[in-house]
Amino acid sequence: MDKKITAIAQVVNADLERVNANLLFEVDLKPQLANEIEQFLKAPSKRIRSLITILYLRASKMYLLPAHYELLASVELIHNASLVHDDVIDESKLRRSRQTLNDKFDNQLAVISGDYLIGIALEKLVKIGSLSVLDVFAKTLQNMCKGEVNQYFNRFKKTDLESYIEKSTQKTALLFESALKSAILLAEEDYDEKTSEFALNFGLAFQIRDDLLNVMKKDKSKAMTDVDDGIYNAPLILSDDINDGIEKTKDLLNNYVNCAKQCIQDLGDSPYKKALIDLLELIKNV
Repeated sequence: MDKKITAIAQVVNADLERVNANLLFEVDLKPQLANEIEQFLKAPSKRIRSLITILYLRASKMYLLPAHYELLASVELIHNASLVHDDVIDESKLRRSRQTLNDKFDNQLAVISGDYLIGIALEKLVKIGSLSVLDVFAKTLQNMCKGEVNQYFNRFKKTDLESYIEKSTQKTALLFESALKSAILLAEEDYDEKTSEFALNFGLAFQIRDDLLNVMKKDKSKAMTDVDDGIYNAPLILSDDINDGIEKTKDLLNNYVNCAKQCIQDLGDSPYKKALIDLLELIKNV
């Protein structure tokens, strides 16, 4: 999937390179830890939140400011911080084909490293100089934590689909929405509900696909799955029969993909709109 996303992203490759350039900063920590954090940030990544934001702005014929690249670098830092924290929670040993910080050092240092990345992200957001954007991310960070807390207390419990969607919105989809909403605020353009719905539907589809693949893994020896950790996602919530649950989850995934498509219907034809549709089709094909 990563190679296919990279191919789709070529249309805005120059923009993504500017986001990556803004991710480069001096990690002012002990050299052995600083090097690991720098390598983690430089490791190949989909940059999917930045990608859909840039594509949407370009498809809407909005002009990208230098502040947009700083904003999206902040989004990527927050996302990467959440991955570091997730690796601690999940006791993961590998991330992006590299040893995780918690496995190389310990949980305490990994947690602090994630917090450090959030601190850098907040510093970048402050420099942008928009209280509205800061407010968006303050609320999103709170909700990401709420989603993680709710997931913790629901371990080994079969919740309902509504609770699953709420958790997935908090943990994943809201950061997609925050990236796009904040970018449009910086562009001083009107922000409507369709834009919000697109980002949320895309984010939910992305998470549902990830959860679906997790359940469908054939070689569980390579990673600890959510099921092993007592986290029951859509396939197990929708049916007691795993195969039936997988098929129903595919339908759920397709529903969110189609909703996201509907939200960008009114955008004029362009290579950027086509790339958004191609991304949605890629997510749908499990």
